[in-house]
Amino acid sequence: MNTQITTQLSIPQHFNPEKVGEVWRVPYQERAAEAEAWTKQNDIQPSSFDKTRICLLLIDVQNTFCIPGFELFVGGKSGTGAVNDNRRLCEFIYHNLGKITTIVPTLDTHTATQIFHPIFWVNAAGEHPIPAATSITPIDIEKGIWKVNPAVANSITNGDYELLEKHAYHYVKQLSKDGKYPLIVWPYHSMLGGIGHALVSSVEEAIFFHCIARQSQTQFEIKGESPLTENYSILRPEVLEDFEQRPLAQKNIGLIKQLLEFDAVIIGGQAKSHCVAWTIEDLLTEIKQIDATLAQKIYLLEDCTSPVVVPGVVDYTEQADAAFKRFAEAGMHIIKATEPISLFF
Repeated sequence: MNTQITTQLSIPQHFNPEKVGEVWRVPYQERAAEAEAWTKQNDIQPSSFDKTRICLLLIDVQNTFCIPGFELFVGGKSGTGAVNDNRRLCEFIYHNLGKITTIVPTLDTHTATQIFHPIFWVNAAGEHPIPAATSITPIDIEKGIWKVNPAVANSITNGDYELLEKHAYHYVKQLSKDGKYPLIVWPYHSMLGGIGHALVSSVEEAIFFHCIARQSQTQFEIKGESPLTENYSILRPEVLEDFEQRPLAQKNIGLIKQLLEFDAVIIGGQAKSHCVAWTIEDLLTEIKQIDATLAQKIYLLEDCTSPVVVPGVVDYTEQADAAFKRFAEAGMHIIKATEPISLFF
Protein backbone atom coordinates (compact mmCIF):
# COMPACT_ATOMS: atom_id res chain seq x y z
CA MET A 1 0.00 0.00 0.00
CA ASN A 2 1.04 3.63 -0.34
CA THR A 3 2.61 3.85 3.09
CA GLN A 4 3.57 7.49 2.51
CA ILE A 5 -0.08 8.46 3.06
CA THR A 6 -1.31 7.47 6.50
CA THR A 7 -4.29 9.80 6.83
CA GLN A 8 -7.08 10.93 4.54
CA LEU A 9 -6.28 13.84 2.28
CA SER A 10 -8.30 17.02 2.61
CA ILE A 11 -10.80 17.84 -0.14
CA PRO A 12 -9.62 20.36 -2.78
CA GLN A 13 -11.28 23.76 -2.59
CA HIS A 14 -12.83 23.47 -6.06
CA PHE A 15 -15.24 20.74 -4.91
CA ASN A 16 -18.71 22.16 -4.23
CA PRO A 17 -21.05 19.58 -2.68
CA GLU A 18 -24.03 21.77 -3.51
CA LYS A 19 -23.39 21.30 -7.26
CA VAL A 20 -23.40 17.48 -7.28
CA GLY A 21 -27.00 17.41 -8.50
CA GLU A 22 -26.29 19.81 -11.38
CA VAL A 23 -24.82 19.54 -14.90
CA TRP A 24 -21.94 21.82 -15.84
CA ARG A 25 -18.68 21.94 -17.82
CA VAL A 26 -15.54 20.76 -16.06
CA PRO A 27 -12.67 23.31 -16.56
CA TYR A 28 -10.10 20.65 -17.48
CA GLN A 29 -6.97 22.75 -17.89
CA GLU A 30 -7.58 24.59 -14.64
CA ARG A 31 -8.19 21.34 -12.76
CA ALA A 32 -5.11 19.74 -14.31
CA ALA A 33 -2.90 22.55 -13.02
CA GLU A 34 -4.48 22.27 -9.58
CA ALA A 35 -4.02 18.51 -9.55
CA GLU A 36 -0.31 18.75 -10.34
CA ALA A 37 0.14 21.32 -7.59
CA TRP A 38 -1.89 19.10 -5.26
CA THR A 39 0.46 16.15 -5.80
CA LYS A 40 3.48 18.21 -4.81
CA GLN A 41 1.73 19.70 -1.79
CA ASN A 42 0.66 16.27 -0.50
CA ASP A 43 3.67 14.25 -1.71
CA ILE A 44 1.47 11.99 -3.86
CA GLN A 45 3.33 9.49 -6.01
CA PRO A 46 2.24 8.24 -9.46
CA SER A 47 -0.01 5.19 -9.36
CA SER A 48 2.74 3.10 -10.93
CA PHE A 49 4.48 3.19 -7.52
CA ASP A 50 1.53 1.53 -5.73
CA LYS A 51 2.46 -1.64 -3.91
CA THR A 52 -1.18 -2.44 -3.18
CA ARG A 53 -3.15 -1.88 -6.39
CA ILE A 54 -6.69 -0.68 -5.77
CA CYS A 55 -9.38 -0.32 -8.44
CA LEU A 56 -12.45 1.87 -8.01
CA LEU A 57 -15.18 0.48 -10.28
CA LEU A 58 -17.96 3.05 -10.74
CA ILE A 59 -21.14 1.70 -12.28
CA ASP A 60 -23.13 4.08 -14.51
CA VAL A 61 -22.56 7.30 -12.58
CA GLN A 62 -24.26 9.16 -15.41
CA ASN A 63 -26.68 12.08 -15.59
CA THR A 64 -29.49 9.83 -16.82
CA PHE A 65 -29.47 7.97 -13.46
CA CYS A 66 -28.07 10.57 -11.09
CA ILE A 67 -29.49 14.02 -11.85
CA PRO A 68 -33.03 14.90 -10.67
CA GLY A 69 -35.34 15.40 -13.64
CA PHE A 70 -33.37 13.11 -15.95
CA GLU A 71 -34.84 9.95 -17.44
CA LEU A 72 -34.13 7.33 -14.79
CA PHE A 73 -33.07 9.28 -11.73
CA VAL A 74 -32.36 6.82 -8.92
CA GLY A 75 -34.00 8.46 -5.94
CA GLY A 76 -34.02 5.43 -3.66
CA LYS A 77 -36.17 5.57 -0.54
CA SER A 78 -35.14 9.14 0.29
CA GLY A 79 -35.99 10.55 -3.12
CA THR A 80 -32.52 12.11 -3.43
CA GLY A 81 -30.50 8.89 -3.31
CA ALA A 82 -28.10 9.24 -6.24
CA VAL A 83 -27.26 12.87 -5.44
CA ASN A 84 -26.37 11.98 -1.86
CA ASP A 85 -24.45 8.92 -3.05
CA ASN A 86 -22.36 10.97 -5.48
CA ARG A 87 -21.57 13.61 -2.90
CA ARG A 88 -20.09 10.88 -0.70
CA LEU A 89 -18.41 9.28 -3.72
CA CYS A 90 -16.63 12.50 -4.72
CA GLU A 91 -15.43 13.01 -1.16
CA PHE A 92 -14.25 9.40 -1.06
CA ILE A 93 -12.19 9.88 -4.23
CA TYR A 94 -10.58 13.08 -2.97
CA HIS A 95 -9.89 11.73 0.54
CA ASN A 96 -8.27 8.59 -0.89
CA LEU A 97 -6.67 10.04 -4.00
CA GLY A 98 -3.25 8.70 -3.10
CA LYS A 99 -4.44 5.15 -2.58
CA ILE A 100 -6.77 4.52 -5.54
CA THR A 101 -4.64 3.14 -8.37
CA THR A 102 -7.15 3.04 -11.23
CA ILE A 103 -10.70 4.33 -11.68
CA VAL A 104 -12.94 2.39 -14.06
CA PRO A 105 -16.24 4.18 -14.83
CA THR A 106 -18.85 2.24 -16.82
CA LEU A 107 -21.14 3.97 -19.29
CA ASP A 108 -24.58 2.57 -20.05
CA THR A 109 -24.87 3.34 -23.76
CA HIS A 110 -28.06 3.17 -25.82
CA THR A 111 -29.74 4.17 -29.06
CA ALA A 112 -33.50 4.49 -29.50
CA THR A 113 -34.33 1.19 -31.20
CA GLN A 114 -33.49 -1.39 -28.54
CA ILE A 115 -35.55 -4.20 -27.07
CA PHE A 116 -36.14 -2.40 -23.75
CA HIS A 117 -37.33 0.92 -25.26
CA PRO A 118 -40.99 1.74 -26.07
CA ILE A 119 -40.53 1.98 -29.85
CA PHE A 120 -39.65 -1.74 -30.03
CA TRP A 121 -43.15 -2.90 -28.94
CA VAL A 122 -46.77 -2.23 -29.88
CA ASN A 123 -50.19 -3.55 -28.82
CA ALA A 124 -53.13 -4.36 -31.09
CA ALA A 125 -53.97 -0.66 -31.32
CA GLY A 126 -50.42 0.20 -32.39
CA GLU A 127 -49.66 1.89 -29.08
CA HIS A 128 -46.26 1.65 -27.41
CA PRO A 129 -45.95 0.40 -23.81
CA ILE A 130 -45.76 2.88 -20.96
CA PRO A 131 -42.10 3.04 -19.91
CA ALA A 132 -41.12 2.00 -16.37
CA ALA A 133 -44.66 0.71 -15.80
CA THR A 134 -44.57 -2.19 -18.29
CA SER A 135 -42.93 -5.59 -18.05
CA ILE A 136 -43.17 -8.03 -20.95
CA THR A 137 -43.31 -11.78 -20.34
CA PRO A 138 -43.53 -14.76 -22.71
CA ILE A 139 -47.25 -15.01 -21.89
CA ASP A 140 -47.79 -11.39 -22.92
CA ILE A 141 -46.33 -12.19 -26.33
CA GLU A 142 -48.21 -15.48 -26.66
CA LYS A 143 -51.52 -13.72 -25.90
CA GLY A 144 -50.75 -10.88 -28.28
CA ILE A 145 -50.80 -8.26 -25.54
CA TRP A 146 -47.47 -7.00 -26.88
CA LYS A 147 -45.75 -7.73 -30.16
CA VAL A 148 -42.61 -6.50 -31.85
CA ASN A 149 -43.18 -3.29 -33.78
CA PRO A 150 -42.91 -4.32 -37.48
CA ALA A 151 -41.43 -0.94 -38.36
CA VAL A 152 -38.21 -1.56 -36.41
CA ALA A 153 -37.34 -4.77 -38.30
CA ASN A 154 -35.72 -2.73 -41.06
CA SER A 155 -33.21 -1.26 -38.60
CA ILE A 156 -32.37 -4.47 -36.74
CA THR A 157 -32.86 -7.50 -39.02
CA ASN A 158 -32.79 -5.93 -42.48
CA GLY A 159 -36.56 -6.08 -42.72
CA ASP A 160 -36.96 -9.72 -41.63
CA TYR A 161 -39.88 -9.32 -39.20
CA GLU A 162 -40.33 -13.02 -38.54
CA LEU A 163 -36.69 -13.33 -37.52
CA LEU A 164 -37.00 -10.35 -35.17
CA GLU A 165 -40.11 -11.88 -33.56
CA LYS A 166 -38.21 -15.09 -32.93
CA HIS A 167 -35.34 -13.16 -31.37
CA ALA A 168 -37.65 -11.22 -29.06
CA TYR A 169 -39.69 -14.22 -27.94
CA HIS A 170 -36.55 -16.23 -27.23
CA TYR A 171 -35.14 -13.33 -25.26
CA VAL A 172 -38.04 -12.93 -22.83
CA LYS A 173 -38.24 -16.71 -22.37
CA GLN A 174 -34.53 -16.89 -21.62
CA LEU A 175 -34.79 -14.14 -19.00
CA SER A 176 -37.44 -16.17 -17.21
CA LYS A 177 -35.45 -19.39 -17.52
CA ASP A 178 -32.32 -17.77 -16.11
CA GLY A 179 -34.15 -16.23 -13.13
CA LYS A 180 -33.53 -12.67 -14.32
CA TYR A 181 -35.88 -9.72 -13.96
CA PRO A 182 -38.59 -9.82 -16.67
CA LEU A 183 -38.07 -7.54 -19.65
CA ILE A 184 -38.78 -4.03 -18.38
CA VAL A 185 -39.64 -1.33 -20.88
CA TRP A 186 -37.55 1.63 -19.77
CA PRO A 187 -37.81 5.29 -20.76
CA TYR A 188 -35.30 6.29 -23.43
CA HIS A 189 -32.13 6.78 -21.41
CA SER A 190 -28.33 6.90 -21.59
CA MET A 191 -28.73 7.93 -25.21
CA LEU A 192 -25.42 7.93 -27.04
CA GLY A 193 -24.44 11.51 -27.86
CA GLY A 194 -26.89 12.99 -25.36
CA ILE A 195 -26.39 14.84 -22.08
CA GLY A 196 -27.87 11.94 -20.13
CA HIS A 197 -25.06 9.67 -21.30
CA ALA A 198 -22.35 11.84 -19.73
CA LEU A 199 -20.84 11.28 -16.32
CA VAL A 200 -22.17 13.44 -13.51
CA SER A 201 -20.11 16.64 -13.67
CA SER A 202 -18.85 16.56 -10.06
CA VAL A 203 -17.85 12.90 -10.38
CA GLU A 204 -16.24 13.48 -13.78
CA GLU A 205 -14.24 16.32 -12.23
CA ALA A 206 -13.07 14.12 -9.35
CA ILE A 207 -12.11 11.30 -11.75
CA PHE A 208 -10.21 13.73 -14.00
CA PHE A 209 -8.43 15.22 -10.98
CA HIS A 210 -7.39 11.71 -9.92
CA CYS A 211 -6.19 10.89 -13.44
CA ILE A 212 -3.86 13.90 -13.52
CA ALA A 213 -2.75 13.70 -9.89
CA ARG A 214 -1.89 9.99 -10.01
CA GLN A 215 -0.89 9.93 -13.70
CA SER A 216 -3.34 7.06 -14.03
CA GLN A 217 -5.40 6.87 -17.20
CA THR A 218 -9.12 6.61 -16.48
CA GLN A 219 -10.42 3.39 -18.04
CA PHE A 220 -13.91 3.88 -19.49
CA GLU A 221 -15.98 0.74 -20.11
CA ILE A 222 -19.00 0.81 -22.47
CA LYS A 223 -22.04 -1.45 -22.19
CA GLY A 224 -25.58 -1.74 -23.50
CA GLU A 225 -25.18 -1.21 -27.24
CA SER A 226 -26.74 -4.48 -28.46
CA PRO A 227 -30.32 -3.89 -29.73
CA LEU A 228 -31.52 -7.36 -28.66
CA THR A 229 -30.46 -7.66 -25.03
CA GLU A 230 -30.35 -5.61 -21.88
CA ASN A 231 -26.90 -5.17 -20.33
CA TYR A 232 -27.29 -4.27 -16.67
CA SER A 233 -23.88 -5.74 -15.82
CA ILE A 234 -20.67 -4.38 -17.28
CA LEU A 235 -19.35 -7.95 -17.33
CA ARG A 236 -21.96 -9.60 -19.54
CA PRO A 237 -25.32 -9.02 -21.26
CA GLU A 238 -28.50 -10.44 -19.77
CA VAL A 239 -28.73 -13.06 -22.52
CA LEU A 240 -25.63 -14.27 -24.38
CA GLU A 241 -27.16 -16.20 -27.29
CA ASP A 242 -30.09 -15.87 -29.70
CA PHE A 243 -32.63 -18.57 -30.49
CA GLU A 244 -30.17 -20.24 -32.86
CA GLN A 245 -27.45 -20.20 -30.17
CA ARG A 246 -25.46 -17.52 -31.96
CA PRO A 247 -23.82 -14.79 -29.85
CA LEU A 248 -25.97 -11.74 -29.11
CA ALA A 249 -23.15 -10.03 -27.26
CA GLN A 250 -19.98 -11.06 -25.46
CA LYS A 251 -18.79 -11.35 -21.89
CA ASN A 252 -16.27 -8.68 -20.97
CA ILE A 253 -13.54 -11.27 -20.40
CA GLY A 254 -10.74 -8.71 -20.44
CA LEU A 255 -12.27 -6.62 -17.65
CA ILE A 256 -13.09 -9.68 -15.53
CA LYS A 257 -9.47 -10.83 -15.71
CA GLN A 258 -8.18 -7.33 -15.01
CA LEU A 259 -10.40 -6.80 -11.96
CA LEU A 260 -9.28 -10.05 -10.38
CA GLU A 261 -5.63 -9.05 -10.79
CA PHE A 262 -6.06 -6.01 -8.53
CA ASP A 263 -5.34 -6.39 -4.82
CA ALA A 264 -8.71 -4.82 -4.07
CA VAL A 265 -11.74 -3.71 -6.07
CA ILE A 266 -14.09 -1.10 -4.60
CA ILE A 267 -17.52 -0.83 -6.25
CA GLY A 268 -20.16 1.90 -6.18
CA GLY A 269 -22.65 3.54 -8.54
CA GLN A 270 -26.20 3.11 -9.76
CA ALA A 271 -28.50 1.42 -9.33
CA LYS A 272 -27.96 -0.88 -6.36
CA SER A 273 -30.86 -3.10 -7.45
CA HIS A 274 -29.92 -3.38 -11.11
CA CYS A 275 -26.60 -2.53 -12.78
CA VAL A 276 -24.58 -2.58 -9.56
CA ALA A 277 -26.12 -5.80 -8.23
CA TRP A 278 -25.90 -7.56 -11.60
CA THR A 279 -22.26 -6.57 -12.08
CA ILE A 280 -21.32 -7.85 -8.62
CA GLU A 281 -23.36 -11.03 -9.18
CA ASP A 282 -21.54 -11.73 -12.43
CA LEU A 283 -18.17 -11.00 -10.82
CA LEU A 284 -19.03 -13.38 -7.98
CA THR A 285 -19.99 -16.08 -10.48
CA GLU A 286 -16.60 -15.75 -12.15
CA ILE A 287 -14.84 -15.76 -8.77
CA LYS A 288 -16.56 -18.97 -7.68
CA GLN A 289 -15.34 -20.69 -10.83
CA ILE A 290 -11.73 -19.68 -10.09
CA ASP A 291 -11.26 -19.37 -6.33
CA ALA A 292 -14.05 -18.46 -3.90
CA THR A 293 -11.62 -16.72 -1.57
CA LEU A 294 -11.10 -14.00 -4.20
CA ALA A 295 -14.43 -12.56 -3.03
CA GLN A 296 -12.53 -11.18 -0.05
CA LYS A 297 -10.79 -8.62 -2.26
CA ILE A 298 -14.15 -7.02 -3.27
CA TYR A 299 -15.41 -4.00 -1.28
CA LEU A 300 -18.92 -2.58 -1.77
CA LEU A 301 -19.57 1.12 -1.08
CA GLU A 302 -23.09 0.69 0.21
CA ASP A 303 -23.54 4.40 0.94
CA CYS A 304 -22.66 5.26 -2.68
CA THR A 305 -25.48 3.33 -4.32
CA SER A 306 -29.30 3.36 -4.15
CA PRO A 307 -32.05 1.03 -5.39
CA VAL A 308 -34.62 1.80 -8.06
CA VAL A 309 -37.76 3.14 -6.38
CA VAL A 310 -40.65 4.63 -8.34
CA PRO A 311 -43.28 5.60 -5.74
CA GLY A 312 -46.52 3.79 -6.36
CA VAL A 313 -45.02 1.75 -9.20
CA VAL A 314 -41.96 -0.31 -8.19
CA ASP A 315 -39.63 -0.59 -5.22
CA TYR A 316 -36.55 -2.79 -5.53
CA THR A 317 -35.14 -1.99 -2.08
CA GLU A 318 -35.68 -5.48 -0.67
CA GLN A 319 -34.14 -7.16 -3.71
CA ALA A 320 -31.11 -4.87 -3.52
CA ASP A 321 -30.59 -5.44 0.20
CA ALA A 322 -30.97 -9.20 -0.24
CA ALA A 323 -28.34 -9.17 -2.99
CA PHE A 324 -25.84 -7.27 -0.84
CA LYS A 325 -26.47 -9.65 2.05
CA ARG A 326 -25.72 -12.55 -0.29
CA PHE A 327 -22.52 -10.85 -1.47
CA ALA A 328 -21.37 -10.35 2.13
CA GLU A 329 -22.06 -13.99 2.93
CA ALA A 330 -19.84 -14.91 -0.02
CA GLY A 331 -16.94 -13.02 1.56
CA MET A 332 -17.25 -9.53 0.07
CA HIS A 333 -16.94 -6.53 2.39
CA ILE A 334 -19.71 -3.95 2.88
CA ILE A 335 -18.08 -0.59 3.58
CA LYS A 336 -18.91 3.10 3.85
CA ALA A 337 -17.30 5.95 1.96
CA THR A 338 -16.98 7.94 5.16
CA GLU A 339 -14.52 5.42 6.61
CA PRO A 340 -10.79 5.86 5.91
CA ILE A 341 -9.68 3.49 3.19
CA SER A 342 -6.73 2.44 5.34
CA LEU A 343 -9.18 0.64 7.65
CA PHE A 344 -10.19 -1.76 4.89
CA PHE A 345 -6.83 -3.39 4.18
